Amino acid sequence: MSRIIRRGDVAAFDASTDAIVCGLGGAGACAALEMRAAGLDVMALEGASAGGGSTRLSACEMYLGGSGGTSLQRDLGIEDSPENFRRYLMACFGEFADPARVDAFVAGAAAHFDWMESQGVPYRRSLFTGRDVVALTGDSLQYTGNERAWPFRDLATPVPRGHLPADAGHDGGKVLMDTLLQRVEEAGVEVRCDHRVTALIQDDSGRVCGVQVKADNRLHCLEARHGVILCLGGFIMNERLTRQHIPDLAAVCTRHGNPGDRGDGILLGVAAGGNAIHMGQAFVGVAHYPPAQLTYGIFVNAQGQRFVNEDVYLARLGAAVSRQTDMRAWMFIDNRYFARPDYHDTTVIVAVGETVAEVEAEAGLPEGSLQQTVATYNRHARAGHDPLFHKADTWLAPLESPPYALVDYSLAQLRPTCFTLGGLDTLPGGEVLSPDREVIPGLFAAGRTAAGIPRTGEGYASGMSVADATFFGRQAGLRLAALARSA
Repeated sequence: MSRIIRRGDVAAFDASTDAIVCGLGGAGACAALEMRAAGLDVMALEGASAGGGSTRLSACEMYLGGSGGTSLQRDLGIEDSPENFRRYLMACFGEFADPARVDAFVAGAAAHFDWMESQGVPYRRSLFTGRDVVALTGDSLQYTGNERAWPFRDLATPVPRGHLPADAGHDGGKVLMDTLLQRVEEAGVEVRCDHRVTALIQDDSGRVCGVQVKADNRLHCLEARHGVILCLGGFIMNERLTRQHIPDLAAVCTRHGNPGDRGDGILLGVAAGGNAIHMGQAFVGVAHYPPAQLTYGIFVNAQGQRFVNEDVYLARLGAAVSRQTDMRAWMFIDNRYFARPDYHDTTVIVAVGETVAEVEAEAGLPEGSLQQTVATYNRHARAGHDPLFHKADTWLAPLESPPYALVDYSLAQLRPTCFTLGGLDTLPGGEVLSPDREVIPGLFAAGRTAAGIPRTGEGYASGMSVADATFFGRQAGLRLAALARSA
């Protein structure tokens, strides 16, 4: 089936509205709310039987800062200058970063938090200072990335930026999306669930002016007088696309997302002339903590050598493991700090011994390799520094309390969660761009359908996707509304 229909081939539209939002997750809900606030008639199409998307499945620690700090950060006496926030984000994504997008996010992220609170999402003025993927203490602010790990701590002042709905724990996405969907209903957005978008409608000039959807087992054509916003998620649930773009990861990881993450929005955008970028980039979560004490352990590869500072965020570790021989890695740890990771029940102890040499031999590592690695690490740890990988002093201690264990964190054994980060190339306002970076008129994208702020797992932090999706969903809605007014 063609993903593009020419306007001249549509005999009549089944319905007409000012703007159509495809997908009612975090990005789509925020886009719809901004367009309704601007006075546009808005139709939201959702392929599932209810809105929520992948945002609803997340813990929803929105990654926000800048402008001196969000109101939550400032209330806790925490300052986060725009320059500091920008330095951190640019360090996170390096050559993959979109400076214009980062600048827009840095300028508006703090105000975005205020907007979320104004919608009714609850936040508590309290900080969790520990090391956990999600604060389970009811606190609403925490460190969620590599802020306190090298090299980031040397490039930007560490600041906690994960904003978590109060008392939500792992259910923050439900809290946030229940709130946003209630606001969508109150705003008068026409929501149509069980409507899967199958094609975009373009006129002779190339302008997107509507969509074709499948609902009630038949096809309908819907007109969007001012434009269409694609918020249909990533492509982690599309077997063909994952085999094409992330084949090695797709073979060993557990796909994380909602069933609608089939890449429909990306494929529709490309069919209309858009450009998909960074399609080989993905989040891989090797969650070696909590409990936090596991950070004292060290990771080694098939050569028995360390390859990362172990105090990094789980996605940076996942990226590092994926680069090792056959994506294999093990944690070496002593009896003092040994524990089982909370988020993985697939780890296997491959060797145990009273000496490092015994562990090395039982695991089949090259003779002397693990012994040399541990001896070097312990010598420097006793002196209070890590010259090879600059692990923070907080987590630096010699491993010298037998028995010792080697725990398998190889990706094929662990089968960690994975989701995609590539998507359509867009301007900060959501306008979809061609390979020549020309705007496709009438077409916008946000959320994981677009290549957002987080573009590699190397610098990912919990909450970056939700912050990006909701913030740039709003920007797409605002931009479409502004263009509609000028027209």
